[in-house]
Amino acid sequence: MKKFVFTLGTTAILSAGFVGAASASTSGTYEVQKGDTLWKIAQNHNVSVDELKDANNLTSTLIYPNQTLNLSSIKEIVHTVKRGDTLWSIGQHYGVTVEEIKEWNGLTSDLVFPGEQFKIKTAQAAQSQTASAPVAKAAPQAQQSQTAQAQQEQAAQEQTQKEQEQAQAAQAQAAQEQAQKEQEQAQTAQAQVAQEQAAQQQQQAAQQQQQQSQQQASGKSMTVEATAYTANCAGCSGTTATGVNLKSNPNQRVIAVDPSVIPLGSKVYVEGYGQAVAADTGGAIKGNRIDVFVSSDSAAQDWGRRSVKITVID
Repeated sequence: MKKFVFTLGTTAILSAGFVGAASASTSGTYEVQKGDTLWKIAQNHNVSVDELKDANNLTSTLIYPNQTLNLSSIKEIVHTVKRGDTLWSIGQHYGVTVEEIKEWNGLTSDLVFPGEQFKIKTAQAAQSQTASAPVAKAAPQAQQSQTAQAQQEQAAQEQTQKEQEQAQAAQAQAAQEQAQKEQEQAQTAQAQVAQEQAAQQQQQAAQQQQQQSQQQASGKSMTVEATAYTANCAGCSGTTATGVNLKSNPNQRVIAVDPSVIPLGSKVYVEGYGQAVAADTGGAIKGNRIDVFVSSDSAAQDWGRRSVKITVID
């Protein structure tokens, strides 16, 4: 909101243009005419209704003819900032302090820019604003000091912001590196556990193989002629002589033997076949002959007829 100072001369000039109104007195007062309102008087004198009320201690907008209103005590103008102005130079011109100007205009810093408008409340505000330029020139060193101080404050703020951004970036990088390190440690731990488990499995397999070898070595060994058969052969029921259902257990290790040579139920290690159970017999299986069970005809054909070494474990 623009506000203007009223001096003795300007009040007289404005009042002279007020149709049907008495001119203001030389003391800076105005006599209310019939039909006047505070709003009308304020518009003609370029002030606000609130300023008129404050200057005359009015608690309402009611006025009456011949009432005298004080205009000379309204001493508030709007100063437009010019190039080279600072709050300090403006304050020196109007006889006020920098803090007062900041308080009147809600300022939080000393920075000003050309074209800005500030309210000035002082008895010296009636002086023409045109005098501000010479006053500003009267103290160039002070202006330069204020400008340098403002630049230093701005540079300090920028430096602080830069340092904060760098600290945040460093924290984010440290957090990322820590997370990556923890992930690598977890992966290393998992790999170590997997290696230990693999080593244990290998050790167990070796122990089993050693035990099996020991069992084989302690048993009766012989060389036999071995053929292969399936559960789906012609005339085969799929069930062994000891009752093992080979169709339901296609992966079962079973051999057909001559019970007079290898007792049924014996565990037998067959070279190239593995450990099996003597659980079946056959019409052609006599003496040192065995028939190994396989899951398919193609596997039986691949096995063919061969001479193998067997060991009866028990």
